Amino acid sequence: MKFSYKARTKEGELQVGNVEAASKEAGLAILLSHGLFILSLEPVVENTWGSKILEFFKRVKVQDLMIFTRQFATLLASQVPLSDSLASLYRQTAKPVLKEAIYEIAGDIDAGFSLSQALGRHPGIFSEFYVNMVKSAEVTGRLSEVLNFLADYIEKQATLLSKVKNALTYPIFIIILFVVVVLIMVTMVFPQITPILSESNVQLPIFTVILLGVSQFMIRWWWTVVIALAAVVFILIDYFQTTEGKVVLDTIVLKTPVIGKLLQKLYVSRFAESARVLIKGGLTIPQAVEISSRVIGSTIYEESLHNAAEQIRKGKLLSQALAAAPEFPPLVSQLVSVGESTGRMEELLGKVNDFYSREVEDTVENLVSLIQPILMVVIGVVIAFLFASILLPIYSLSQTF
Repeated sequence: MKFSYKARTKEGELQVGNVEAASKEAGLAILLSHGLFILSLEPVVENTWGSKILEFFKRVKVQDLMIFTRQFATLLASQVPLSDSLASLYRQTAKPVLKEAIYEIAGDIDAGFSLSQALGRHPGIFSEFYVNMVKSAEVTGRLSEVLNFLADYIEKQATLLSKVKNALTYPIFIIILFVVVVLIMVTMVFPQITPILSESNVQLPIFTVILLGVSQFMIRWWWTVVIALAAVVFILIDYFQTTEGKVVLDTIVLKTPVIGKLLQKLYVSRFAESARVLIKGGLTIPQAVEISSRVIGSTIYEESLHNAAEQIRKGKLLSQALAAAPEFPPLVSQLVSVGESTGRMEELLGKVNDFYSREVEDTVENLVSLIQPILMVVIGVVIAFLFASILLPIYSLSQTF
């Protein structure tokens, strides 16, 4: 079981986190053995379908988080105290979920938490990357500067992701509309001509026979099809939420033609930018790589970067660890190697991010120009097939008169 705890060290520093133990008593014993004074210890409730649905509706939009971060940085740069800055942000924020989170963060800080600890208590809003950047800034004293970095980072990632989504929106809409049209034809148009064709002695083309059979099946058993599809979707979603399922899904997606290459470039870009910002924030390279692995959005890349961080801790260079990872193109390790030899790691990681960001944008533009004509051809062929299934038997029937 997993337990969430709040405790103080012997020096009086407040500490929060999670501990794995067989029981509450065992968890308490583990924490006491580390010299902590326990303030609270509560079991962590595992995510259920209900809680996942609730979390979906309680999400904070990326745009809102970016604005909050930018305003927070501006207030701190203007020498406004932390508590006053949060109070001002609370008054300015209109989004209920973010407003409530700011109120709780301010309360936690008043209770003795650091800003990073208070932010860490809202993982649905502030990612691990975000929290660790703030934590490093608390050590270096560059909080406003790091918050500006975070606002820029969030904006860049949101823009990049938006371009990918926009590129896929039109094709998906066309496909859904096409499926609806096909269903209408199969369930409403074909049943109208089935009696006529059945009473005539006209020999039907094989594809007409198949479509008439599908039409009859859909009319009689549509509820079975709906239930079966719903069951399959539910099972797949539930499976893809598991660790094994996430690996399988990521593997399938990364091996998908065109889309896989696009996502690989997107993941490399995300890694380079997040690692650059973390290293600039004062974290060590193994820490930056480890944290970056958890914000990329792919279990395959997360595992690869986790292994890279372990190799770096054992004495390898980052370029060597990335060269051994098949998920990263040789160009990445070569540029990182230049950064290591010249002492310009942040700059070279920035160049990696710029290069692959442009690659993503170019791929998205090419994808849009490529998908649309292919989609039109495929839809045209299927529509021609459907109309031929109707018109050919009618033409044959007219020839008998």
